Amino acid sequence: MATSAARLLRACWSAGVDFALPPRCPGCGQIVDGDHRFCIGCWQALAFLGPPACAMCALPLPHEGGEGALCGACHADPPAFDRAYAAVAYGEVARTVALRLKYGGRPGVARTMAGQMARLVRDAPQDMLVAAVPLHRWRLWRRGYNQALLIARAVAGRCGLECRPDLLVRTKPTPVLRGLGRKARARAVAGAFAVPAVHRRMLRERRVLLVDDVFTSGATAQACAKALKRAGAAEVRLLCWARVLRDDAEGR
Repeated sequence: MATSAARLLRACWSAGVDFALPPRCPGCGQIVDGDHRFCIGCWQALAFLGPPACAMCALPLPHEGGEGALCGACHADPPAFDRAYAAVAYGEVARTVALRLKYGGRPGVARTMAGQMARLVRDAPQDMLVAAVPLHRWRLWRRGYNQALLIARAVAGRCGLECRPDLLVRTKPTPVLRGLGRKARARAVAGAFAVPAVHRRMLRERRVLLVDDVFTSGATAQACAKALKRAGAAEVRLLCWARVLRDDAEGR
């Protein structure tokens, strides 16, 4: 009887919460029929990414080129990370979702994003470590949380992987990259990341899934991947919520 009563109370509580705080679309705020779901309009506005795409940076390609096809930029100058995945193209809805997580005090949105991101890495080796692009401690104090780490934890949970929150640290503050060109972004983040000495033995010859919210020029991911590989990582894959397809938006 006690168990049945407890279940009834939980069901009533859940129904009450859903009535008072119904699930809302993370893109526009419209009431939807379940948590972490988009309304039809926002769902249709999202441009999901997939093949054909560059095997290294996930940039969509105009035609099928085989599993290892590269874009011109990666062919001429391969990035430090070994492969990149992005769930959606950066657009109005994708941007709104990212900003609600980053600045809007909506940490639950991280699980919404992770649901679409995790499908891209279902085949990740079970010994792969999950890490997030870190914030400098000053920015972390101001914001209260690292949005990339919230996503990383949610992805790791969905994929059954180990998340290491402190695998990477940001050793110096960096300027906001919005408005900077590729070379300026690369200079701004050069040498800004490191693997703490306590983790280097564990990291040797391990594979790492590096998680971030938005991929623009790849400057931040490049700097992080270089730090991970200097510390002994055998492979670094990048996983992002959105990829900018034109270099005219806020990003990293």
